Amino acid sequence: MAVEFLKMKWANAINEVVIGATKQDGGSRSSVIKVGGQTTLPYLSDEGSIPNPPVIAYEIWDATPGDWSEVLKEPFGNCLGKPVEWAKKCVNEFKADLLCLRLMGAHSDYGNNSAEKEAEVVKDILKAVDKPLIIIGCGDDEKDNLVLPKCAEAAKGERCLIGSALQDNYKTLAASCLADGHNIIAESPIDINIAKQLNILISDMGLSQDRIVINPTIGALGYGLEYAYSIMERGRLSALNGDKMLAMPYVCFVGYESWRAKEAKALEKEFPEWGNEKDRGIAWEMVTATALLQAGADILVMRHPKAVGEVQKTINKLLEK
Repeated sequence: MAVEFLKMKWANAINEVVIGATKQDGGSRSSVIKVGGQTTLPYLSDEGSIPNPPVIAYEIWDATPGDWSEVLKEPFGNCLGKPVEWAKKCVNEFKADLLCLRLMGAHSDYGNNSAEKEAEVVKDILKAVDKPLIIIGCGDDEKDNLVLPKCAEAAKGERCLIGSALQDNYKTLAASCLADGHNIIAESPIDINIAKQLNILISDMGLSQDRIVINPTIGALGYGLEYAYSIMERGRLSALNGDKMLAMPYVCFVGYESWRAKEAKALEKEFPEWGNEKDRGIAWEMVTATALLQAGADILVMRHPKAVGEVQKTINKLLEK
């Protein structure tokens, strides 16, 4: 007797967002990155289409990280604090297809750079490497409102992904992305209703839905990961069931959350029962990323090359039929 499995039929697809612009598109990138486009839940390829696999972006800074563990610093050597060299290393040595530039140099704790200086950093990286670029502010809303528009203008035509837009602070960045042809990251504090409302507000400004990516704000393993997972899962179910204002791809800042966990960076001599510190942080980042993949993450922003390599193997395996 033949067994027939029940297959779900969904009413809607996730929007496809294109990051990067080739010469043909008016930019200078050698390739573009496409995310989203799914018509089914993560990795259920028998039930629908998964045209674009999840992608991993290497996170680089324009300043020397002050709180990174030695394990995390080691792969990048003397490139830390030199964003152009750091970007080249990620592309040439670690084979990055996507980069995420965090403009920490604009923060008062890391130099308080001007908007003009940060815009020059963006220009230099775009000249040095030809991969698509995500640009993230320093986390100070007032400073980011000055810096990000300048950086958007400096990267005009390159179709970057720029963030983050918040519910109380989205208009300036949305207007810049609209004017300079970029995509936007809409950040919400692990709240599906705020995520939807923010997408509506940004869309009302004229930015099309296929230029919005949701940052649901995640936690790392042991730090709220299960709650973030449930919010992402609810959002994806709503989107596939027809809610177009939640049908945006997800970006998850895995490296940022994972490596600030105490368990990822504590010294072995302080907590010998926790095991080898050289493996612990990498494992923390890997496990966090793997869980979020199955919650529906489309872009993972990661840090350690070894963690990136192992998670890429997991993505390849999950996509096998």
